[in-house]
This record gives sequence, C-alpha cells and structure tokens, in this order.
Amino acid sequence: MLISILGSTGSIGTQTLSVCKALNIKVHGLSAHRDAAHLSEFARAFNVNTVCITDSSKYTELKLLLADTSVKILSGAEGLCELAAEKVDLVLNAVVGIAGFMPTLAAIDAGNNIALANKETLVAGGEIVMKRARETGVKIIPVDSEHSAIFQCLQNTKTPPRKIILTCSGGKFFGKTRAETANVKPSDLSNPNWVMGQKVTLDSATLMNKGLEFIEAMRLFDVKPSQIEVVIHRESIIHSAVEFPDGALIAQMSSPDMKLPIQYALTYPERKPLEIKPLSLTDIGKLTFYKPDFENFPCLKTAIKAAQKGGGYTCIINAANEAADELFLNGQIGFNDIPEIIEDAFLNVVPGDCDKPEEIIQLHNLTVDYVRENYI
Repeated sequence: MLISILGSTGSIGTQTLSVCKALNIKVHGLSAHRDAAHLSEFARAFNVNTVCITDSSKYTELKLLLADTSVKILSGAEGLCELAAEKVDLVLNAVVGIAGFMPTLAAIDAGNNIALANKETLVAGGEIVMKRARETGVKIIPVDSEHSAIFQCLQNTKTPPRKIILTCSGGKFFGKTRAETANVKPSDLSNPNWVMGQKVTLDSATLMNKGLEFIEAMRLFDVKPSQIEVVIHRESIIHSAVEFPDGALIAQMSSPDMKLPIQYALTYPERKPLEIKPLSLTDIGKLTFYKPDFENFPCLKTAIKAAQKGGGYTCIINAANEAADELFLNGQIGFNDIPEIIEDAFLNVVPGDCDKPEEIIQLHNLTVDYVRENYI
C-alpha cells in the first residue's frame, strides 16, 4: 500500500505514521501547516517522495532542512491539493478545519481513496463530496472513532440502519452549568479519555465536536437527522452503535485509542494485530449513558438545527465555530461566547447557493468575516 498523510504533524497524523511504521506501509507524501522541523524529520524517516508546507512563509525553512535530499517540496493551499492528487492507494486527510475541503476533492478527482479524519469537509460541503465520490467510485473510510464504529457495525449487511447512536464523552465540563464554565481559559482544556489536538479538545468541551459529527454521520451514512441520537457515554468504551429495523442494536467497543480506527481505515477490510490496551468488561464494571444537556451546551442544539435545515447552514455553523474557536484560544472572547456566536451566525448569515466548491469556500469566508467584524 502507498499512502499520503495530510496533516502529518498533528495528533492523528503522528499516530498514523506510527501505524504505518508498525505495518510497514509505504508513505508517499506528507503535509504540515507550519511545523517544518517535524515535517522534514518525518520525510527523512519515511523516505517520502513529496512534502507540502501550507504556511508558505515556512517554505524556505523546509527547503533548507531538506536541501540534501531529492524530496519534492510544495507549499500553500494549491500545493496541498497537488499533493492530494498525486496517485496513491489512500490519502489520509487529518488537516484541521475547512482547509481540508479542497484537498479532499482533489484526491477524489484523482481517483484516490480517502481515509477521512477531517470532519469539516463533510460538514461544510458534504453533499458535494459524497456526490463526487459516488460518481468516481472513490471509497471514503471514516477515521473519527464514532464514525469508524458505525462503519464497522454496518459491515456485512445490506440492511440500512433504522437509527444511529452517536456516543459522546461529554467533554471535560460534563455536568457543569454555564455559570460554572464562564471563566474557563484555554489552559483549562483537556479531554477525559482521548489525546486530541487543541481545536478538537475545545470543540469536545463545548459539545460542538459532537454537533459536527452529527452532520458528518448524516452525510456519510445517508440518514436523516431524525435517525441520529446523541448519547453521553462518559467511559468512551462504546464508540457508537447502530439500530436495525428488527430492533437489534450492534455496537463497536474498545479501549479509547485512536490507533484502532486509524489502522482499520488503512487496512480495511482486513483487521491486523494492534497493540492497544485490551478491553476488560469486568475491570470496567459498568457503563453509563445520559441525555445531552442542550441548555448548558447549546452548540450541539444549533448544529442539529443546521443539519435539519441543510444546505449552506451547516457550512455557516462550521465557519462560525472555527472563527469563535480562534478568538477564544487567542483570549479575545470567553468560553460561553462560543455558542452565542455560532447561533448568531446561524440566524443572520445568508447561505446563498452552495452547489459548487467555490461557493462553499465563499460562504465560509463570509461567515468568518461576519464573526470577526462583530466580535473583535
């Protein structure tokens, strides 16, 4: 197998490289946003053909670091699309945010199968992406643990699900009120069960991550919003479940370790040995389940409303979340301002046409500008 990894220096990217090393999978190309040092290190370690640094200001640094090699060096958003289109067996997209949208389409157009860890691709422009994948015959294999779990539960059956149970850890502030989270700072963020990147950790804390995953599931598995139920499951042992028309409920369970869904995406439909913590049900003792708290964590409610409306509304809430996250992480707004900003954009930004990729990007940028103009 030959693979390219977009977003190779982040949490998912580095774990993917670990899986590639263990399985002796050949890596063709790697990208990073700004981390030229680690990108060059990985390029040497995996003897890759092509690298891309999307922050063009880091191009010279990367070129110097790889000056004694024959590695092809690309830069910027166009370079990332070029890398995604280079022929491989699989492109794993772990880029953060809307930046992963156009490279996904470039990979599909080139006939490359996709292992998708960039949920924003399907939130912002999922109808375009899934239609193009169907037309080209490209497989899109989910990497998010929840969507991988659903994907695994649906194997070996032609029966469509009656309902999808989308599990959620509840984030660090489960059980807290808005008054108790009013003074949360970026340094307070962590996830109770998973090792995540900064943005996903923040989105997990606001429950916006589950809202984005709600939309991702709707588009990946071609179900209606009414067919998806979000359940808070603090232990993160059941990664999601599927209910079939006969009432059977099938769940995928394992210790919370992202290497499992990553490796399954790389080896599908085969399962290879993987050294992760074995799951002992007796050691766990019990599993708990709760309904989401929409009042104190309204991001999830807004995302579901956007899913129900469809069209450009999902792009709007994704863009507003990206902009609000950036403002919070830069100390410019409070934690509880994030859901208010997303709701404001949802109510006031006009979607317009969203039938073409460039229209998705235009709406995204319009929404980000709206947030910055009104909240900085």
